[in-house]
Amino acid sequence: MSTVIEDVIARKVFNSRGEETIEVDVITNSGFGRASAPAGKSRGKAEVVYFPPGGVDEAIKKVEELIAPELVGLNADFQEEIDRTLHEIDSTKDFRVLGGNTAFAVSLANAEAAANSYGIPLFQYLGGYAARELPYPLGNVISGGSHVGGRAPDIQEFLVLPAGAESFSEAAEANIRVHRKVGEFLKRKDKLFNFGKSDEGAWTANITNLEALEILARACEEVSNEVNFNCSLGIDLAASTLWNGKTKKYVYQREGKELDSGEQLEFVRQIVEKYHLAYVEDPFHEEDYESFAELTRKLKGCLVCGDDLFVSNNERLIHGAKMRAGNAIIIKVNQVGTLTDAVETIEAAKRAGYIPVISHRSGDTCDWHIAHLAVAFKCPIIKAGVVEGARIAKINELIRVEEFLGDRAKMAELPIV
Repeated sequence: MSTVIEDVIARKVFNSRGEETIEVDVITNSGFGRASAPAGKSRGKAEVVYFPPGGVDEAIKKVEELIAPELVGLNADFQEEIDRTLHEIDSTKDFRVLGGNTAFAVSLANAEAAANSYGIPLFQYLGGYAARELPYPLGNVISGGSHVGGRAPDIQEFLVLPAGAESFSEAAEANIRVHRKVGEFLKRKDKLFNFGKSDEGAWTANITNLEALEILARACEEVSNEVNFNCSLGIDLAASTLWNGKTKKYVYQREGKELDSGEQLEFVRQIVEKYHLAYVEDPFHEEDYESFAELTRKLKGCLVCGDDLFVSNNERLIHGAKMRAGNAIIIKVNQVGTLTDAVETIEAAKRAGYIPVISHRSGDTCDWHIAHLAVAFKCPIIKAGVVEGARIAKINELIRVEEFLGDRAKMAELPIV
């Protein structure tokens, strides 16, 4: 059995928004891996640089001229060495030379090539035989904010979390039921609703934030009664996109209101309590650790999750953890570049008592790798949409993983929800 890398090949492909991105193949003596990089619409300022100057075409040249010559001859199962080599070639903290998405695609393709060389699934290669816990799927049902053009809620995502499901397949089906029911409710509310969807396959409609919450709450209640387990609500405010740094206010254009940090905290607290939210993501802008900490102290039984706040970055997480800013963290590997970087953050999160939420990006590809990462690294939640093609790729892969595990499969524990 040999995992010696024989070739690294890069090409231009497209993500779910039709944007150019990079796909990389890593070929070993006895295996093959392929990964393509996603892209977010609302990005944290501290994320790595996606591509070098020159875009995807330049990134492909970097793979051919800089990366491939260094990796060919190395062993794919030495993941940390592969990822360290990428950092050494680039030599910047934010991957501005190679591009963070370039590093991401090489790193993930390498891991898959190593797993394939041994003839085992990626989750088992990375997590060992003990990896058998399935995550709960967190899905976007109604879209607003920067994910939508035209009139829509100011809040970016209205989410469902089937926290009471006993199997992943049951959880995925419950999310689909909620999605379908919300579509029916929106049509009843607005005869002009044409079943439009966002990048992530969530409904887009001419409604307010509170109308969206009311509709989602009703759908979750009805589906919970049908499936006999609890489907909870969540939101992603993506508050950095609402924040006006000059006026120091959160601007809700649809609502025609502006809130300072204290008013924002009270607004979020009220809707969490009224609608029994189980999950709140990015309720404040990406540098407001203090408000994150204050909200976390005030809310019980709700995950307060940082995405733009942490950008999967170990140093930012450690800073936030000292203040108890939030109790959950979004993990998007391409925010930090390599698999090794992301794993370090996941491990740090667990040591600090934070729940790691492995996540897709709004502009994603049909890659399924994050499904395996969730199982391998025991992330209790995967944020992967509900119905759109790039999201279904992850959901269906987890159904296959659950089938592969058979009687050994079990759902992860959600200690806070």
